[in-house]
Amino acid sequence: MKIKSQKDFFAGLMYLAVGGAFAIGATEYNIGTGARMGPGYFPLILGVILAFIGLVIAFKATVKGPDDGDPIGKWAWKQVFFILAANFAFGILLVGVPALGIPGLGLMVAIIALVLIASIAGYSFNLKEVIGLALVLAVGSYVVFVWALNLQFPVWPTFITG
Repeated sequence: MKIKSQKDFFAGLMYLAVGGAFAIGATEYNIGTGARMGPGYFPLILGVILAFIGLVIAFKATVKGPDDGDPIGKWAWKQVFFILAANFAFGILLVGVPALGIPGLGLMVAIIALVLIASIAGYSFNLKEVIGLALVLAVGSYVVFVWALNLQFPVWPTFITG
């Protein structure tokens, strides 16, 4: 079996692995039936569909594609690092890490930090645009999650709100 499109083949395997993991994880919950769905029903069905899509993509990569094999390019390590760092920083800044003595700084600071760190992953960086985007996302998140949905989580740093 010759893989004609490495990109599609490995993307299909990734879909298959993620879908399979979700489907297996969903079995820990009550599945229920189609008429009376349990909390594990939707993740199970979604995982099975995702795994099936991955299987189809991986199979098609063995029969369709360019003759030279369509190789996978190099990893974008800088982008991977900064996107992951932005997400970790968001989680830490939102609620803090009491075991390490890091206080929670709230939603506003966490979103601004998320946008600033993630923007470093790009090829160009314009500080004015990034700050504008961060402020718009912070205000929009406040309006949607705190004001409209009335979700309860820290919005401002604890040293400001007490």
